[in-house]
Amino acid sequence: MKDTTLPPSAGRTGFGGSLDRFFQITDRGSTFGAEVRGGLATFFTMAYIVVLNPIIIATVPDDTGQFLGDGSAPNFPLVAAATAFVAGIMTIVMGVVGRVPFAIAAGLGLNAFLAHSVASQMSWEDAMGLVVLEGIIILVLVLTGFRVAVFNAIPGSLKTAISVGIGLFIALIGFVDAGFVRRTAGGAVPVQLGAAGTGSLNGWPTLVFVIGLLAIAVMVARKVKGAILLGILGTTVLAVVVELVADLGTQIVDGKPADPNAWSLVAPQMPANVVGIPDLSLLGQFSLFGAFDPAKVGVVAAVLLVFTLMLADFFDTMGTVVGVGRQANLVSPAGKMARTREILLVDSVAAAAGGAGSVSSNTTYVESASGVSEGARTGLASVVTGLLFLLAMFFAPLTEMVPSEAAAPALVIVGFLMMTQIREIDFADLELAIPAFLMIVLMPFTYSITAGMGAGFVSYIVIKVLKGKAREVHPLMWVVGLLFVVYFTVEPIGSLLGL
Repeated sequence: MKDTTLPPSAGRTGFGGSLDRFFQITDRGSTFGAEVRGGLATFFTMAYIVVLNPIIIATVPDDTGQFLGDGSAPNFPLVAAATAFVAGIMTIVMGVVGRVPFAIAAGLGLNAFLAHSVASQMSWEDAMGLVVLEGIIILVLVLTGFRVAVFNAIPGSLKTAISVGIGLFIALIGFVDAGFVRRTAGGAVPVQLGAAGTGSLNGWPTLVFVIGLLAIAVMVARKVKGAILLGILGTTVLAVVVELVADLGTQIVDGKPADPNAWSLVAPQMPANVVGIPDLSLLGQFSLFGAFDPAKVGVVAAVLLVFTLMLADFFDTMGTVVGVGRQANLVSPAGKMARTREILLVDSVAAAAGGAGSVSSNTTYVESASGVSEGARTGLASVVTGLLFLLAMFFAPLTEMVPSEAAAPALVIVGFLMMTQIREIDFADLELAIPAFLMIVLMPFTYSITAGMGAGFVSYIVIKVLKGKAREVHPLMWVVGLLFVVYFTVEPIGSLLGL
């Protein structure tokens, strides 16, 4: 008689069976094919970071006038290679240790803050040293159980709101990356459709995005397997054809604005050199305590900068883990997730690894949701994504073939899929509904997961206290609320201290 108490994966034998049991592929209702498709989809949705991270951190000189890598001019290939290397290694580690379909790369927002607010006050090596310190501190918080305890202390409705808010946030990222929505230049509204100031949709790249969005939407509605990945690949092919015919180029040429109706980041065309040996000389270029030198920014200012980096990293990851984990059905009805400690441990190490690799703090990416939408449920998908990042070091020109207009439709559809969880929030309970609402809307409105989460947590505590229900607030939520108050007031605190 068959032992029905055994998990479905127990019947598999050989290497495939061992792989199945290790990653719990069958047990989580997935297949090897779904994991590979999910890993591919996540990579193609995230591949832009290999191009975008160098643009953000390699074009800003430090306080000595040197660009990242001790150069007198930006070196994009150098930063791109290191970006892909760190992302690849840490994503594979997440897959093997965390065993979840979460991919890791240099964090957007943090890299801009590092380039414009940190490196402008010190050398790049000193700035990267602060990132390493921030990662080490978060690692200690994980090892002591504090980070996991905070994760479990968040009310269920607020965890759902995090997921919904992130869905709207990444949908907005998709619209902005595609140029479908743009900031207006002194207009009556903050953003408009298409070209700034016109409120209309202009240009072939925008049309490519719209076609890709509709194509993926139709395939998702028809429940086509691999819809998102097929959409990205198909839209990329269309983009290449459009570029061959129209010869649009990019919106920025030699650092100066060109045609606003051209491709936003890269022009989709076959590169002259397909393969190249990556230069990884950036790895290890950091000074752990250089910024603490009184001749530079000093101890107090350095501590404040580390705290700001740490708080943003701490809660950005938590929001992403909750949001993507819920979409992958890895979060229980009670709001718990298996291997949370391991997931946060790897993410903490990734933060420090990003600094050690001189490419800014690395963090878990919300774009992992695109792989989950393709059926990924285990760490095998992350291993696939990580291997593709490592390959991207050698095939960086091919990675640049995928314009943001071709990847952005996937983000919009994934945003929709994540937003469907809003039905789980009890809007009749205003003590939770109002904080949940603030969390949901402020993530896209402020372009920050951290800001949205902070507004939700602080308002939740304030409402509970003013209704005489302070005892219902978990002790750790008080700690989190206080940290967010400091986070929101860090600028006046710095001014008060003369920093």
